[in-house]
Amino acid sequence: MGNPLYQEAREAVARAELLALAAETDIQREAVQKEYSRAKQALSSAFANSTPAEQEQLANLQEQLLQLGDLEQTE
Repeated sequence: MGNPLYQEAREAVARAELLALAAETDIQREAVQKEYSRAKQALSSAFANSTPAEQEQLANLQEQLLQLGDLEQTE
């Protein structure tokens, strides 16, 4: 079945990215911030319970999320 925490983290990062791309209103941007926070927490939880290969992929997802956070702050 795989690692459910790893899968949850991947999905949370993807949701945050999609929401960020579509966010035009203040309410939508608030939703992005909430999903961003959820994604950070999911990544943290998943990292501790993952294989080395999953940890490497999670590190890449974390980098994507950090870049998303940088974009949000510049807008």
